[in-house]
Amino acid sequence: MNEFAKDGDNDYLPLRDVVFNTLRQSILTGELKPGERLMEIHLADKLGVSRTPIREAIRKLELEGLVTMIPRRGAEVAQITEKHLKDVLEVRRALDALTVELACERITQDELADLMDARDLFAKAIKTKDANKIAQADVAFHDIILIASRNDRLMQMLSNLSQQMYRYRLEYVKDDEHYDRLIEEHNIIFDAISRRDSKVGAEAIISHIDNQEKSIMRSIAARRRK
Repeated sequence: MNEFAKDGDNDYLPLRDVVFNTLRQSILTGELKPGERLMEIHLADKLGVSRTPIREAIRKLELEGLVTMIPRRGAEVAQITEKHLKDVLEVRRALDALTVELACERITQDELADLMDARDLFAKAIKTKDANKIAQADVAFHDIILIASRNDRLMQMLSNLSQQMYRYRLEYVKDDEHYDRLIEEHNIIFDAISRRDSKVGAEAIISHIDNQEKSIMRSIAARRRK
């Protein structure tokens, strides 16, 4: 890995940021699994870097709650817990409802067309039964609504929460029993926004989040019983 590397559409990033983004993405997508130890030497060899940017990345990931420091064991990928899920969703529930309400007022016709396309692409992604594709399509649908809110601070806050939620979203979409309901929930949200009905839209997004929370909580509890 060179001292600077190109990361998607971003400008050239310092090595420490590339390492952080790489490890972060591996955790969010499940490549690095909850409870897996993060060995500095192993990661440095794998990424072709020194241990210094690895150490810096692990510290930043700990601040984000994605890594936990365990006495006498070192760093490991943070477990998926009920407490973290509840904390994130309590905030998301309120912010997502506000986002839909603002989108109902401010969304353009072009954005409505994009939202319709994203809704349809999500339904197609469901057919693949690929959890990562489904999660990415879900993010794309919600991102259009967020952009339509025209509130930069809201976008910043929800972008961070959405990234923290990605691991939980993956847990949810792994179970195909939710697929029909997810498609229907997206349809209701889209229809409410297209009619600019902020009340129905806010209620729909809250129900959408509540259903995710109940399902993921059951999954976490089942895993703990094993």
